[in-house]
Amino acid sequence: MAMTPDYLRDAGEVIGAASSLRDAAAIWRARDPDMRVVLVDAMDMSDETPALLLGTRRIYLATSNGHCWSITQQPEEATALILTQD
Repeated sequence: MAMTPDYLRDAGEVIGAASSLRDAAAIWRARDPDMRVVLVDAMDMSDETPALLLGTRRIYLATSNGHCWSITQQPEEATALILTQD
């Protein structure tokens, strides 16, 4: 399923409003079990551009060719959300 702007907006609302980043990931995983949601340290993503900035939280879009992961700015390519918090 291709990620749409509405999907990204909805994810941002849920992830931004959750009490913790772990809760945000759990809520979104329950809402969309097909979407991978990964928590990483903010320093690990310091050279990447987030798709969404939510205060101290950031959402990055990732895609995979089945072996390697890469960050994408194209929602229609995304197969995972990477979440960080400063």
